[in-house]
Amino acid sequence: MKKHNFSAGPSILAAEVIENTAKAVTDLNGIGLSVMEISHRGKDFQAVMDETVALFRELLQIPEGYQVLFLGGGASMQFCMVPYNLLNKKAAYLETGVWAKKAAKEAKFFGEVNVVASSSDKNFNYIPKGFSIPADADYFHITTNNTIYGTEILEDYDSPVPLVADMSSDIFSRPVDISKYALIYGGAQKNLGPAGVTFVIVKEDILGKSGRPIPTMLDYQTHIDNGSMFNTPPCLPIYTCMETLRWIKKLGGVGKMQEINQAKAKILYDEIDRNELFVGTAEKDSRSVMNVCFVMNEAYKELEQEFLSFASSLGMVGLKGHRSVGGFRASTYNAMPVESVQALVDAMKEFEKKHKK
Repeated sequence: MKKHNFSAGPSILAAEVIENTAKAVTDLNGIGLSVMEISHRGKDFQAVMDETVALFRELLQIPEGYQVLFLGGGASMQFCMVPYNLLNKKAAYLETGVWAKKAAKEAKFFGEVNVVASSSDKNFNYIPKGFSIPADADYFHITTNNTIYGTEILEDYDSPVPLVADMSSDIFSRPVDISKYALIYGGAQKNLGPAGVTFVIVKEDILGKSGRPIPTMLDYQTHIDNGSMFNTPPCLPIYTCMETLRWIKKLGGVGKMQEINQAKAKILYDEIDRNELFVGTAEKDSRSVMNVCFVMNEAYKELEQEFLSFASSLGMVGLKGHRSVGGFRASTYNAMPVESVQALVDAMKEFEKKHKK
């Protein structure tokens, strides 16, 4: 049976990315050695690193003055590294979900944190609007996509202070004006590769101003100076990221990815809005293109587990919603084929025919 992988992360990867990674695990480019057993400082892996950085720069059109880094620790480590490197007196945070709250919590160890707006009053089902960013903040931090709640910031904010973004779950899903950001980071395991590597895109001229000594491994400058190889990098995940970026480029780049992703999201949201049994949880103008969250309509609440079982019988995995929201979550990241989204829609229609009152 074909599997339709709607998991929120680690999540679906393109079939050819998995196949090419598997080949490299056995034999990297015919050298007779696995990518997992060669020196990260040798020419064979250096070529992997160089191409991955080059593809980042090309596909995201990263301007001069920015560095691309590959680190460990996940996005959660960046919750600490960002304020360690950038926070002098005060930082501003937009609170749009669990991960945004966790990022703000870590920043409080290093200085004052101003939460400029929060959507916690409605269980984070919308993106706040009309807030003011304090001009005296050292930086303004946002989480662009909220996987748990199915909301997403689909614009590049104009900020009077350096803009920092956690883009763990929507990087490479749409074009981004990198010049509007001082720093972008994210874990790879949503839209880019397997768990184990974290990407950072950082503007060099924002560094060195925190006024505090920074431990070597937590200093971005350390990793810039050493080409992400101060210590042994997560070699295999980086290789898979390279294969993913090759795949995106072959498809037509980030603009083409956005077109495909918007089409997938429309198919699913249109069915949620039409189907009597289901209702979306996020406000319509805040809906995520990457994570579609929905629940049973109140009149059909008792059918929730039955629908999950029905979808599972059709090969659909990872549809159960996060406990904070309940219901269902269909993660439609870059590698999710439109056929799988259509299969879910067909299942929803069939379930409606069986149970509609």
